[in-house]
Amino acid sequence: MTAPGRRVVAPQAKRRIRVYLLALWKLFRHPETPRAARWIAIAVIAYAVSPIDLIPDFIPVLGLLDDLILLPLGIALAVKLTPRHLWQARLAEAEGGAGQLPRLLWGAAIVLVIWLAIVTLLAWWLVSAFVSSLTV
Repeated sequence: MTAPGRRVVAPQAKRRIRVYLLALWKLFRHPETPRAARWIAIAVIAYAVSPIDLIPDFIPVLGLLDDLILLPLGIALAVKLTPRHLWQARLAEAEGGAGQLPRLLWGAAIVLVIWLAIVTLLAWWLVSAFVSSLTV
C-alpha cells in the first residue's frame, strides 16, 4: 500500500493516458484503421472506462498493477498495429482536446461476464472435487 498522500500514478501520467485513450477512440472510429488495431483499441478503451476491473483494486499490488500494465501494453499494441501516419494524426487530434470518451457500459458487462465465468468454473471444480471425494 502507498503512504497517505502519495499517488501511485502521477497526475501528468493520468492526463497522458487520457490523451492516448481519446486517440484510441478516434482511431477506432477512423475508416482507414486496420481491423486488428480497431479491435485492440476498443478493448483497451472498454477496459479503461469500465467501472469493473479484471483484477479488483482491493487485491494488494495486483489490483493496481493490472491498470499500470494492461493499459500501456494495450495502447502499445494498438499503436504497433496502426500505420504511423494514421496514429500520429489521431494523437494530434486528441492532444488538441477535441472530443470526449464515451461511456461504454458493455465494457463493464464483458468484465462482469469474465468474472462470472471464473467463479462458475471455480464453483464447478470445487463441487466436482467434493463429490468425487465422497464416492471414493
